Amino acid sequence: MSDLCDKTAVELRRLIGCKDISPVELLESCITRIEAADGAVNAVVTRAFDRARKEALHAEKTVLDGEELGLLHGLPVGIKDLEATDGIRTTLGSKLYSDHMPNKDQGSVANIRAEGGIIIGKTNTPEFGAGANTRNLVFGATGNPFAPEKTCGGSSGGSAVALATGMMPLASGSDYGGSLRTPAGFCGVVGIRPSPGVVAAEGRPVGLLPFSVLGPMGRTVDDAYLLLQAQMGVDAHDPFSTMPDMDLFSPLKSADLSSIKAMITHDLGAAPMSKSYRSIFAERVSIFSGHFAATLDGNPDFTDGDNSFEVLRGVNFVAAHGERVRQHRNKLSPNVVDNVDRGLAYSLEDVAKAHLQQSRIARNWLDLFDEVDVVICPAASTTPFAHDQWSVSEIDDEKMATYMRWLAITYLPTMALASGVVLPCGLDDQKMPFGIQILSAPGRDRLVIEVAKALEGVLAMHPATMRPIPDLKKLTG
Repeated sequence: MSDLCDKTAVELRRLIGCKDISPVELLESCITRIEAADGAVNAVVTRAFDRARKEALHAEKTVLDGEELGLLHGLPVGIKDLEATDGIRTTLGSKLYSDHMPNKDQGSVANIRAEGGIIIGKTNTPEFGAGANTRNLVFGATGNPFAPEKTCGGSSGGSAVALATGMMPLASGSDYGGSLRTPAGFCGVVGIRPSPGVVAAEGRPVGLLPFSVLGPMGRTVDDAYLLLQAQMGVDAHDPFSTMPDMDLFSPLKSADLSSIKAMITHDLGAAPMSKSYRSIFAERVSIFSGHFAATLDGNPDFTDGDNSFEVLRGVNFVAAHGERVRQHRNKLSPNVVDNVDRGLAYSLEDVAKAHLQQSRIARNWLDLFDEVDVVICPAASTTPFAHDQWSVSEIDDEKMATYMRWLAITYLPTMALASGVVLPCGLDDQKMPFGIQILSAPGRDRLVIEVAKALEGVLAMHPATMRPIPDLKKLTG
């Protein structure tokens, strides 16, 4: 089995540009890996191999002809099945759209194609992205590559698994309450949650709610950053879309950690967190904290964060899916129905209060960065669970108030409009990937990515914190 597909995206792009490898050769390596490993994990649910092969041949000719090459020229890319792809089935994880074939790429996908990316297929997601367990009624569950009977997280779980197993060098994701960050943490890959507007999301159901963002996933920070550069673009249909900071178009550097002040918090002061994950996080922090200028043990102010998230998420779900639930309740997954039903129970006063709470959280978050540069915390509250469950119902005998509450460690930063990166940080006590979040203020994307790149290098030097690799022999045997 070829290992070309296991190289980083940055290295592969360099090799293509130097004519040391062909895009055709790379694509076939990825297809071989998908065919060998995907039966065990169910990550790539729609395959576009015939079209990709034609595009790879064209990409090869472009290189040989000496033409100008895009950022992603010849690189296979997986697209989350919530994003519209011209001529490639896009189901949204829903039986209602099981045969849906868009006739146009959404903007972020068009940008990827324009930079030479080759769409190899669509990656699995829960229905309409609802929930952090990639499981739906169309394709079933996607298994964690470290233990296929366990969840890979969600909703960008298919992308995370495909990356971890070398099926493709890059994959897209999206993030509301942790949909990109949770699977990155659970599968041992990198995910970037950019600030609202950096990647235009012109299809967001409620245009004036900025919480859902599109973003990149990769096996390294450099790879994810490369995809982010391709995804970025302005679209007036997204009211938050603006020309990204020009710094995001320049080559990525590592931050000088000796000049960075970090707040260290095991639960953001408000999120459920298992005892084992508190202990693991403390142990990992002891390994890397000395590299920073200073570390401060403390907590951001997320007072009323649970309520603001749940109410405003309810507004979004009622707007996006209320009519679907009224007409097709029995065809939809329980997470979608639950979000809509609870959303309909809120009053106008509830919504108004939630907006006030979220505004206060976001302003307090901004003020925090007068004192520190980044906040570092775990990427999840507990180890991956069996994917035949829909979600985590309790942590250390504490029952979760809603199916989403265990995700507070990721959805609270969403309420602050934080920019962030999830890094792999070794294995947990169950031999499953453990991840950490590096978070900062909105608009400080360049800083948080540079800090993540520097910290990635530190973590790679220690056996306990280096990026874990799944055992492919167990998946392909």
